[in-house]
Amino acid sequence: MSEKRCCPHCGVELTSTLGPPESGWGALLVCENNDCAVFRGSNENIKYKPGDSPLGCRYAEDVEGGYKSFNMLAFRGF
Repeated sequence: MSEKRCCPHCGVELTSTLGPPESGWGALLVCENNDCAVFRGSNENIKYKPGDSPLGCRYAEDVEGGYKSFNMLAFRGF
């Protein structure tokens, strides 16, 4: 992929990664900016999880799916 793609929420360039094999995802682009509006505070907005869970959301795009965007669950490292 030669095209630079950026997060529409914070403008940071998306990072290329592969989804876990058991997830069914292939190539993904992910916003890794911890100050991005999607990520910041997202651990408080996820329903039905324990209050102390380290899960949050990051903006992501499915490369093989035509760059369709979605919020990807991710562990928040503090």
